Amino acid sequence: MFSIGVLISGGGTDLQSIIDSIENGYLSCSIKTVISDREGAFGLERAKAHGIETHVVDRKLYKEGISREIERTLGDIDLVVLAGFLSILDEDFVKNYENKIINIHPSLIPSFCGKGMYGLKVHREVIDYGVKFSGCTVHYVDKNPDAGPIILQKVVPVYEDDTAETLQKRVLIEEHKALPEAIKLISEGKVKIHGRKILILRDSLQTGK
Repeated sequence: MFSIGVLISGGGTDLQSIIDSIENGYLSCSIKTVISDREGAFGLERAKAHGIETHVVDRKLYKEGISREIERTLGDIDLVVLAGFLSILDEDFVKNYENKIINIHPSLIPSFCGKGMYGLKVHREVIDYGVKFSGCTVHYVDKNPDAGPIILQKVVPVYEDDTAETLQKRVLIEEHKALPEAIKLISEGKVKIHGRKILILRDSLQTGK
């Protein structure tokens, strides 16, 4: 069965969307392990509640060695999913899992992304800039933050009376759809990478219809 390792740093709502999608049959895969880069992340409790193996690789403890320890803990796996994971993985890790790491970011990349852009800060920047639409992006991970090929995006409107918190809630709803959808496409072999472009193979293309 297609196996996933999920990396988290916080509450784990994106993780929960994956768990729910497995349990309701939408995803035919298994979560091998959930790894947090800090103690006390509520996402660990979500995983434990569903009998999923958990580990803490504390970024304060491992510092520059965090990527090596995460790789040791993950072992052989089909896909690494960054679901609200805030540590930066080093180039060796990215190379060793080339085209096997995806991330979800709470904006429409290439806008409002990159180093230091996460959580409510993203949504504040979106509102302050005055854009009319925002959303989320699922992308492959390369050596630069939020710079890998884009798999899919979901769009939401930005309203005049939005706060960072209200916009975040609206984007999270789409995140919880986008991440399972991307995992499903990858696990079924429907995602092909051509440089920076991603080709999604629909059933009609696969069957030649």
